[in-house]
Amino acid sequence: MGKSITEKIILSHSDKKELKRGELIKARIDFAFANDITGPLAINVFERIGSKEVFDKNKVTLIADHFTPNKDIKSAEQTKVLKEFSREQNLNYYELGQVGIEHALLPEKGLVLPGYLIIGADSHTPTSGALGALSIGVGSTDLGVAMATGEVWLKVPESMKFLYKGKLNKWVGGKDLVLYTISKIGVDGANYRVMEFAGETIKNLSIDNRFTMCNMAIEAGAKSGIIEADEITEEYLKGRAEKEYNIFKSDLDAEYEQVIEINVADIEPQVAFPHLPENCKGISEVKDILIDQSVIGSCTNGRIEDMRIAAEILKNNKVNKRVRLIIIPATQQIYLEALEEGLLKIFIESGAIVSPPTCGPCLGGHMGILAKGERAISTTNRNFVGRMGHPESEIYLASPAIAAASAITGKISSPEEVI
Repeated sequence: MGKSITEKIILSHSDKKELKRGELIKARIDFAFANDITGPLAINVFERIGSKEVFDKNKVTLIADHFTPNKDIKSAEQTKVLKEFSREQNLNYYELGQVGIEHALLPEKGLVLPGYLIIGADSHTPTSGALGALSIGVGSTDLGVAMATGEVWLKVPESMKFLYKGKLNKWVGGKDLVLYTISKIGVDGANYRVMEFAGETIKNLSIDNRFTMCNMAIEAGAKSGIIEADEITEEYLKGRAEKEYNIFKSDLDAEYEQVIEINVADIEPQVAFPHLPENCKGISEVKDILIDQSVIGSCTNGRIEDMRIAAEILKNNKVNKRVRLIIIPATQQIYLEALEEGLLKIFIESGAIVSPPTCGPCLGGHMGILAKGERAISTTNRNFVGRMGHPESEIYLASPAIAAASAITGKISSPEEVI
Protein backbone atom coordinates (compact mmCIF):
# COMPACT_ATOMS: atom_id res chain seq x y z
CA MET A 1 0.00 0.00 0.00
CA GLY A 2 1.29 3.43 -0.96
CA LYS A 3 1.76 6.35 1.39
CA SER A 4 0.29 9.84 1.56
CA ILE A 5 2.47 12.95 1.60
CA THR A 6 1.77 13.27 5.33
CA GLU A 7 2.94 9.72 6.08
CA LYS A 8 6.09 10.23 4.01
CA ILE A 9 7.03 13.40 5.86
CA ILE A 10 6.44 11.87 9.30
CA LEU A 11 8.36 8.72 8.37
CA SER A 12 11.32 10.78 7.17
CA HIS A 13 11.46 12.52 10.54
CA SER A 14 11.29 9.42 12.71
CA ASP A 15 13.40 6.33 13.35
CA LYS A 16 10.54 4.07 12.26
CA LYS A 17 10.61 1.93 9.14
CA GLU A 18 6.84 1.80 8.91
CA LEU A 19 3.98 3.75 10.46
CA LYS A 20 0.62 2.71 11.81
CA ARG A 21 -2.16 5.28 11.85
CA GLY A 22 -3.01 6.19 15.40
CA GLU A 23 0.45 5.14 16.60
CA LEU A 24 2.20 7.51 19.02
CA ILE A 25 5.71 8.30 17.82
CA LYS A 26 8.54 10.70 18.51
CA ALA A 27 9.57 12.83 15.53
CA ARG A 28 12.38 15.26 14.80
CA ILE A 29 11.29 18.79 13.92
CA ASP A 30 12.75 21.15 11.34
CA PHE A 31 11.31 24.34 12.76
CA ALA A 32 9.49 25.63 15.84
CA PHE A 33 7.94 29.01 16.59
CA ALA A 34 5.74 30.91 19.02
CA ASN A 35 4.19 34.35 19.39
CA ASP A 36 3.74 36.98 22.08
CA ILE A 37 0.85 35.08 23.69
CA THR A 38 2.16 31.51 23.55
CA GLY A 39 5.91 32.22 23.59
CA PRO A 40 6.28 33.37 27.21
CA LEU A 41 4.47 30.20 28.36
CA ALA A 42 6.78 28.02 26.25
CA ILE A 43 9.84 29.84 27.59
CA ASN A 44 8.61 29.19 31.13
CA VAL A 45 8.38 25.45 30.37
CA PHE A 46 11.82 25.49 28.72
CA GLU A 47 13.35 27.01 31.85
CA ARG A 48 11.41 24.82 34.30
CA ILE A 49 12.78 21.62 32.77
CA GLY A 50 16.29 22.97 33.29
CA SER A 51 17.22 23.68 29.68
CA LYS A 52 20.00 26.18 29.02
CA GLU A 53 20.14 26.28 25.21
CA VAL A 54 17.64 25.66 22.44
CA PHE A 55 18.36 22.58 20.34
CA ASP A 56 19.24 24.68 17.27
CA LYS A 57 19.12 28.50 17.25
CA ASN A 58 18.43 28.50 13.50
CA LYS A 59 15.32 26.36 13.91
CA VAL A 60 13.50 28.36 16.58
CA THR A 61 11.85 31.72 15.92
CA LEU A 62 9.77 34.04 18.09
CA ILE A 63 7.36 36.55 16.58
CA ALA A 64 5.53 39.34 18.40
CA ASP A 65 2.39 39.67 16.28
CA HIS A 66 -0.81 39.21 18.30
CA PHE A 67 -1.00 42.30 20.52
CA THR A 68 1.57 44.37 18.65
CA PRO A 69 2.12 47.25 18.45
CA ASN A 70 1.79 46.74 22.20
CA LYS A 71 -1.69 47.78 23.27
CA ASP A 72 -1.09 47.94 27.02
CA ILE A 73 1.39 47.17 29.81
CA LYS A 74 0.63 43.44 29.86
CA SER A 75 1.26 43.04 26.13
CA ALA A 76 4.47 45.06 26.45
CA GLU A 77 5.65 42.71 29.19
CA GLN A 78 4.86 39.68 27.01
CA THR A 79 6.88 41.12 24.15
CA LYS A 80 9.75 41.91 26.52
CA VAL A 81 9.93 38.24 27.57
CA LEU A 82 10.29 37.18 23.92
CA LYS A 83 12.88 39.84 23.18
CA GLU A 84 15.11 39.04 26.16
CA PHE A 85 14.96 35.28 25.60
CA SER A 86 15.76 35.73 21.90
CA ARG A 87 18.80 37.87 22.73
CA GLU A 88 19.98 35.35 25.32
CA GLN A 89 19.59 32.41 22.89
CA ASN A 90 20.61 34.35 19.74
CA LEU A 91 17.36 33.47 17.98
CA ASN A 92 15.58 34.97 15.01
CA TYR A 93 13.15 37.44 16.57
CA TYR A 94 10.66 39.66 14.77
CA GLU A 95 8.93 42.71 16.19
CA LEU A 96 7.40 45.92 14.83
CA GLY A 97 9.46 47.17 11.85
CA GLN A 98 10.48 43.63 10.88
CA VAL A 99 7.36 41.85 12.00
CA GLY A 100 4.52 40.23 10.14
CA ILE A 101 1.70 37.94 11.13
CA GLU A 102 3.63 34.73 11.84
CA HIS A 103 1.89 32.47 9.32
CA ALA A 104 2.55 34.95 6.52
CA LEU A 105 6.02 36.02 7.67
CA LEU A 106 7.60 32.57 8.01
CA PRO A 107 6.98 31.47 4.39
CA GLU A 108 7.90 34.94 3.14
CA LYS A 109 11.29 34.72 4.90
CA GLY A 110 11.95 31.21 3.58
CA LEU A 111 12.08 29.81 7.11
CA VAL A 112 9.56 27.05 6.38
CA LEU A 113 10.02 24.84 3.34
CA PRO A 114 8.58 21.78 1.52
CA GLY A 115 9.05 18.48 3.31
CA TYR A 116 9.58 20.17 6.69
CA LEU A 117 7.99 19.02 9.91
CA ILE A 118 6.98 22.28 11.59
CA ILE A 119 5.39 22.93 14.96
CA GLY A 120 4.05 26.25 16.15
CA ALA A 121 2.33 27.31 19.34
CA ASP A 122 -0.66 28.67 17.44
CA SER A 123 -3.69 26.90 16.03
CA HIS A 124 -3.24 28.31 12.50
CA THR A 125 0.22 26.81 12.07
CA PRO A 126 -1.17 24.53 9.28
CA THR A 127 -0.91 27.54 6.93
CA SER A 128 2.59 26.46 5.88
CA GLY A 129 1.14 23.18 4.63
CA ALA A 130 0.53 25.12 1.41
CA LEU A 131 4.26 24.65 0.70
CA GLY A 132 4.08 20.86 0.95
CA ALA A 133 5.21 20.81 4.59
CA LEU A 134 3.54 19.12 7.54
CA SER A 135 2.84 22.06 9.80
CA ILE A 136 1.11 21.40 13.13
CA GLY A 137 -0.16 23.59 15.92
CA VAL A 138 0.84 22.52 19.44
CA GLY A 139 0.44 23.78 22.99
CA SER A 140 3.06 25.90 24.70
CA THR A 141 4.19 22.93 26.84
CA ASP A 142 5.02 20.83 23.77
CA LEU A 143 6.69 23.84 22.17
CA GLY A 144 8.83 24.54 25.25
CA VAL A 145 10.05 20.94 25.38
CA ALA A 146 10.66 20.86 21.62
CA MET A 147 12.77 24.03 21.83
CA ALA A 148 15.04 22.08 24.16
CA THR A 149 15.01 18.65 22.49
CA GLY A 150 14.22 19.22 18.82
CA GLU A 151 11.57 16.50 19.04
CA VAL A 152 7.82 16.21 19.46
CA TRP A 153 5.41 13.38 20.24
CA LEU A 154 2.82 12.84 17.50
CA LYS A 155 -0.04 10.47 16.97
CA VAL A 156 0.11 9.47 13.30
CA PRO A 157 -3.04 11.01 11.79
CA GLU A 158 -5.42 9.69 9.19
CA SER A 159 -5.67 11.71 5.98
CA MET A 160 -8.70 12.92 4.06
CA LYS A 161 -8.28 13.87 0.41
CA PHE A 162 -10.29 16.67 -1.17
CA LEU A 163 -10.29 16.69 -4.97
CA TYR A 164 -11.42 19.96 -6.54
CA LYS A 165 -12.29 20.02 -10.23
CA GLY A 166 -13.54 22.67 -12.61
CA LYS A 167 -12.97 26.36 -13.21
CA LEU A 168 -13.53 28.92 -10.47
CA ASN A 169 -16.41 31.35 -10.87
CA LYS A 170 -15.76 35.09 -10.80
CA TRP A 171 -14.71 36.39 -7.36
CA VAL A 172 -14.32 32.86 -5.98
CA GLY A 173 -10.97 32.07 -4.34
CA GLY A 174 -9.33 29.94 -1.69
CA LYS A 175 -11.45 31.45 1.11
CA ASP A 176 -14.64 30.44 -0.64
CA LEU A 177 -13.36 26.94 -1.38
CA VAL A 178 -12.38 26.25 2.20
CA LEU A 179 -15.54 27.79 3.69
CA TYR A 180 -17.65 25.72 1.30
CA THR A 181 -15.70 22.59 2.23
CA ILE A 182 -16.10 23.23 5.96
CA SER A 183 -19.83 23.77 5.44
CA LYS A 184 -20.05 20.29 3.88
CA ILE A 185 -18.10 18.34 6.52
CA GLY A 186 -18.69 20.51 9.60
CA VAL A 187 -16.33 22.07 12.13
CA ASP A 188 -15.49 18.61 13.49
CA GLY A 189 -15.52 16.82 10.15
CA ALA A 190 -11.76 16.38 9.98
CA ASN A 191 -10.91 15.91 13.67
CA TYR A 192 -7.23 14.92 14.06
CA ARG A 193 -6.97 14.21 10.36
CA VAL A 194 -4.84 15.92 7.74
CA MET A 195 -6.86 17.58 4.98
CA GLU A 196 -4.98 17.04 1.73
CA PHE A 197 -6.17 19.48 -0.93
CA ALA A 198 -5.65 18.29 -4.52
CA GLY A 199 -7.14 18.18 -7.99
CA GLU A 200 -6.95 20.30 -11.13
CA THR A 201 -8.39 23.39 -9.44
CA ILE A 202 -5.74 23.33 -6.73
CA LYS A 203 -2.98 22.85 -9.30
CA ASN A 204 -4.08 26.13 -10.91
CA LEU A 205 -4.55 27.96 -7.62
CA SER A 206 -2.16 30.75 -6.62
CA ILE A 207 0.12 30.30 -3.63
CA ASP A 208 -1.75 33.01 -1.69
CA ASN A 209 -5.02 31.12 -2.12
CA ARG A 210 -3.32 27.88 -1.09
CA PHE A 211 -2.13 29.50 2.14
CA THR A 212 -5.72 30.55 2.84
CA MET A 213 -7.05 27.03 2.42
CA CYS A 214 -4.45 25.34 4.61
CA ASN A 215 -4.83 28.09 7.20
CA MET A 216 -8.47 27.22 7.78
CA ALA A 217 -8.09 23.43 7.91
CA ILE A 218 -8.09 23.81 11.68
CA GLU A 219 -11.64 25.21 11.46
CA ALA A 220 -12.75 21.71 10.42
CA GLY A 221 -10.90 20.23 13.40
CA ALA A 222 -7.99 19.06 11.25
CA LYS A 223 -4.51 18.33 12.55
CA SER A 224 -3.20 20.13 9.48
CA GLY A 225 -3.87 21.01 5.86
CA ILE A 226 -1.42 20.19 3.09
CA ILE A 227 -0.92 20.72 -0.65
CA GLU A 228 1.81 19.01 -2.65
CA ALA A 229 4.62 21.34 -3.75
CA ASP A 230 4.78 22.00 -7.49
CA GLU A 231 5.98 24.62 -9.98
CA ILE A 232 3.86 27.33 -8.35
CA THR A 233 5.42 26.51 -4.98
CA GLU A 234 8.96 26.56 -6.35
CA GLU A 235 8.36 29.87 -8.12
CA TYR A 236 7.26 31.35 -4.78
CA LEU A 237 10.39 29.98 -3.08
CA LYS A 238 12.81 31.52 -5.57
CA GLY A 239 14.93 34.05 -3.73
CA ARG A 240 13.46 32.95 -0.40
CA ALA A 241 14.68 29.42 0.24
CA GLU A 242 18.29 29.39 1.40
CA LYS A 243 18.24 25.80 2.65
CA GLU A 244 17.70 22.54 0.81
CA TYR A 245 14.27 20.97 0.98
CA ASN A 246 12.53 17.76 -0.07
CA ILE A 247 9.38 17.51 -2.13
CA PHE A 248 7.14 14.61 -1.17
CA LYS A 249 4.11 13.50 -3.15
CA SER A 250 1.36 11.09 -2.29
CA ASP A 251 1.46 7.70 -3.99
CA LEU A 252 -1.35 6.94 -6.39
CA ASP A 253 -2.36 3.99 -4.23
CA ALA A 254 -2.14 5.88 -0.93
CA GLU A 255 -4.96 5.01 1.44
CA TYR A 256 -7.26 7.75 2.72
CA GLU A 257 -9.95 7.60 5.34
CA GLN A 258 -12.17 9.46 2.90
CA VAL A 259 -11.91 11.01 -0.55
CA ILE A 260 -14.31 13.87 -1.30
CA GLU A 261 -14.76 15.33 -4.78
CA ILE A 262 -15.97 18.89 -5.21
CA ASN A 263 -16.99 20.59 -8.46
CA VAL A 264 -16.03 24.24 -8.01
CA ALA A 265 -18.41 25.33 -10.74
CA ASP A 266 -21.12 24.89 -8.08
CA ILE A 267 -19.46 27.37 -5.71
CA GLU A 268 -20.27 31.08 -5.53
CA PRO A 269 -18.64 33.53 -3.08
CA GLN A 270 -19.37 32.32 0.44
CA VAL A 271 -20.39 34.00 3.69
CA ALA A 272 -20.11 32.18 7.04
CA PHE A 273 -22.83 33.32 9.43
CA PRO A 274 -22.41 33.52 13.21
CA HIS A 275 -21.25 31.72 15.19
CA LEU A 276 -19.40 28.93 13.33
CA PRO A 277 -17.36 28.77 10.11
CA GLU A 278 -19.58 25.93 8.91
CA ASN A 279 -22.69 28.18 8.76
CA CYS A 280 -22.12 29.14 5.14
CA LYS A 281 -24.41 30.56 2.50
CA GLY A 282 -23.72 31.64 -1.05
CA ILE A 283 -23.69 35.42 -1.45
CA SER A 284 -26.88 35.22 -3.56
CA GLU A 285 -28.72 33.95 -0.47
CA VAL A 286 -27.58 36.83 1.76
CA LYS A 287 -30.14 39.62 2.07
CA ASP A 288 -29.86 43.07 3.68
CA ILE A 289 -27.50 42.39 6.58
CA LEU A 290 -26.20 45.79 7.69
CA ILE A 291 -22.64 45.97 9.02
CA ASP A 292 -20.68 48.31 11.28
CA GLN A 293 -17.18 47.11 10.46
CA SER A 294 -15.24 45.39 7.69
CA VAL A 295 -11.81 43.85 8.29
CA ILE A 296 -9.50 42.81 5.45
CA GLY A 297 -6.34 41.11 6.68
CA SER A 298 -5.14 38.40 9.11
CA CYS A 299 -3.07 35.26 8.56
CA THR A 300 -5.94 34.04 6.37
CA ASN A 301 -6.34 36.90 3.91
CA GLY A 302 -3.73 39.61 4.45
CA ARG A 303 -1.48 38.76 1.51
CA ILE A 304 -0.71 40.89 -1.54
CA GLU A 305 -3.27 39.16 -3.74
CA ASP A 306 -5.92 39.98 -1.14
CA MET A 307 -4.79 43.60 -1.08
CA ARG A 308 -5.04 43.80 -4.87
CA ILE A 309 -8.56 42.38 -4.90
CA ALA A 310 -9.67 44.85 -2.23
CA ALA A 311 -8.13 47.75 -4.16
CA GLU A 312 -9.80 46.68 -7.40
CA ILE A 313 -13.19 46.97 -5.72
CA LEU A 314 -12.50 50.07 -3.61
CA LYS A 315 -10.98 52.11 -6.43
CA ASN A 316 -13.12 55.18 -7.19
CA ASN A 317 -15.56 54.12 -4.45
CA LYS A 318 -16.14 55.39 -0.91
CA VAL A 319 -16.57 53.44 2.30
CA ASN A 320 -20.12 53.77 3.61
CA LYS A 321 -20.41 56.32 6.42
CA ARG A 322 -21.83 53.72 8.82
CA VAL A 323 -18.84 51.38 8.34
CA ARG A 324 -15.28 51.21 9.70
CA LEU A 325 -13.07 49.55 7.09
CA ILE A 326 -9.80 48.29 8.57
CA ILE A 327 -7.16 46.90 6.20
CA ILE A 328 -4.15 45.06 7.61
CA PRO A 329 -1.33 43.92 5.30
CA ALA A 330 0.02 40.73 6.86
CA THR A 331 3.72 41.65 6.72
CA GLN A 332 5.88 44.72 6.28
CA GLN A 333 6.92 43.41 2.86
CA ILE A 334 3.28 43.13 1.78
CA TYR A 335 2.68 46.62 3.19
CA LEU A 336 5.60 47.91 1.09
CA GLU A 337 4.38 46.16 -2.06
CA ALA A 338 0.91 47.64 -1.52
CA LEU A 339 2.52 51.06 -1.12
CA GLU A 340 4.62 50.73 -4.27
CA GLU A 341 1.63 49.50 -6.30
CA GLY A 342 -0.50 52.45 -5.15
CA LEU A 343 -2.93 50.23 -3.26
CA LEU A 344 -2.58 52.12 0.01
CA LYS A 345 -3.54 55.35 -1.76
CA ILE A 346 -6.70 53.68 -3.04
CA PHE A 347 -7.52 52.39 0.44
CA ILE A 348 -7.04 55.73 2.16
CA GLU A 349 -8.87 57.71 -0.51
CA SER A 350 -11.81 55.33 -0.15
CA GLY A 351 -12.00 56.06 3.58
CA ALA A 352 -10.31 52.92 4.91
CA ILE A 353 -7.93 52.72 7.87
CA VAL A 354 -4.62 50.97 7.11
CA SER A 355 -2.96 49.26 10.06
CA PRO A 356 0.57 47.97 10.54
CA PRO A 357 0.84 44.16 10.49
CA THR A 358 -0.91 42.65 13.50
CA CYS A 359 -3.34 39.87 14.41
CA GLY A 360 -5.20 42.57 16.37
CA PRO A 361 -8.93 42.40 15.64
CA CYS A 362 -8.96 38.73 14.61
CA LEU A 363 -8.73 37.57 18.22
CA GLY A 364 -10.45 40.59 19.72
CA GLY A 365 -7.07 41.93 20.77
CA HIS A 366 -7.10 45.51 19.52
CA MET A 367 -7.32 47.63 16.34
CA GLY A 368 -11.00 46.87 15.75
CA ILE A 369 -13.01 45.61 18.72
CA LEU A 370 -16.78 45.26 18.32
CA ALA A 371 -19.30 46.82 20.70
CA LYS A 372 -22.52 45.19 21.86
CA GLY A 373 -24.86 44.61 18.94
CA GLU A 374 -22.34 45.50 16.23
CA ARG A 375 -21.80 43.36 13.14
CA ALA A 376 -18.60 42.82 11.18
CA ILE A 377 -17.77 41.23 7.88
CA SER A 378 -14.23 39.89 8.16
CA THR A 379 -11.64 37.99 6.15
CA THR A 380 -10.39 36.38 9.37
CA ASN A 381 -10.88 32.71 10.21
CA ARG A 382 -13.21 32.48 13.22
CA ASN A 383 -16.61 33.89 14.06
CA PHE A 384 -17.18 32.39 17.50
CA VAL A 385 -19.22 34.20 20.15
CA GLY A 386 -17.16 37.15 21.44
CA ARG A 387 -14.22 36.39 19.14
CA MET A 388 -13.86 40.01 17.99
CA GLY A 389 -15.26 41.83 21.00
CA HIS A 390 -18.57 41.90 22.83
CA PRO A 391 -20.30 38.51 23.16
CA GLU A 392 -23.44 40.06 21.69
CA SER A 393 -21.65 41.21 18.53
CA GLU A 394 -21.72 39.20 15.30
CA ILE A 395 -18.97 38.19 12.88
CA TYR A 396 -19.55 37.09 9.28
CA LEU A 397 -16.60 35.51 7.47
CA ALA A 398 -15.93 36.09 3.80
CA SER A 399 -13.30 36.84 1.16
CA PRO A 400 -11.58 40.21 0.60
CA ALA A 401 -13.86 40.76 -2.39
CA ILE A 402 -17.03 40.54 -0.31
CA ALA A 403 -15.50 42.46 2.60
CA ALA A 404 -14.51 45.35 0.32
CA ALA A 405 -17.86 45.45 -1.48
CA SER A 406 -19.73 45.32 1.83
CA ALA A 407 -17.73 48.25 3.19
CA ILE A 408 -18.97 50.34 0.27
CA THR A 409 -22.64 49.38 0.43
CA GLY A 410 -22.92 49.19 4.22
CA LYS A 411 -24.40 45.68 4.05
CA ILE A 412 -23.05 42.27 3.13
CA SER A 413 -22.80 42.46 -0.63
CA SER A 414 -21.40 40.84 -3.75
CA PRO A 415 -18.66 42.69 -5.63
CA GLU A 416 -21.07 42.65 -8.57
CA GLU A 417 -23.14 45.25 -6.76
CA VAL A 418 -20.36 47.86 -6.87
CA ILE A 419 -18.44 46.95 -10.04
